[in-house]
Amino acid sequence: MRRAAAALAAAALASALPGCGGDGSDRARGDTGVLEAEGAPPAAAPAAPPSGLPDRVGGSGTLTAWVTADKVLRARPGGRTLAQLPRRTHFGSARIVPVVGRRGDWVRVIAPELANGRRGWIDGRAGVALYRTSWSLTASLSRRVLVVRHRGRVVRRVPVAVGRPSAPTPPGRYAVTDKLTTGRDAGPYGCCVLALSGHQPNVPQGWGGGDRLAIHATPAPQTIGQAASLGCLRATNAVMRALVHQVPLGTVLRLKP
Repeated sequence: MRRAAAALAAAALASALPGCGGDGSDRARGDTGVLEAEGAPPAAAPAAPPSGLPDRVGGSGTLTAWVTADKVLRARPGGRTLAQLPRRTHFGSARIVPVVGRRGDWVRVIAPELANGRRGWIDGRAGVALYRTSWSLTASLSRRVLVVRHRGRVVRRVPVAVGRPSAPTPPGRYAVTDKLTTGRDAGPYGCCVLALSGHQPNVPQGWGGGDRLAIHATPAPQTIGQAASLGCLRATNAVMRALVHQVPLGTVLRLKP
């Protein structure tokens, strides 16, 4: 059962990401730029956040929602439907989303079901638990550096590869939706992946996969610090193992030009 779940996660990753792991050396070895190894079982939900929409969500950190029931993303509270928001992500993880606004029982969230920069409102009267996330990510695309903060303090600063000139990484504010491992270091996505809510608007012509952005490892460390990917951020296997362990679902990533 566990192996079957891993295979399903791998297939989902291959169909959703825009081939971010592929580069010239991968193609020379016959790789397709999509995941070839096994994925991981769905990432666990956070430990026991408060239930409902309580007033116990003060303090520091990013307000975050654990969505435990299928929801509808709306243009405004009670407004027209934008998209469906299942309680599980495309990769099978718990649905954890940052909250960027509140109006009564309604919360405005970042979700991959919407276009880059678009936000949706969900009804929080049931099936939504709010809590605070103390982690955050910031990346400078021009400097090609990713900064990890916990409670506002820098705990990690690492070089990353960014999108090549023909497929630049789109700036914006995104969220970590899934934490996946591949079971191997040598595949195009390396050991592990932080899937993001963002989309690559410049998918290469002829690419048959998806358009989701991610931060992932790479078997080509010489590309780190370069504009080399198809839009994703790349880091070493060691860095990505640490990030998958540390960074919770729902963490906000700010991609700056």
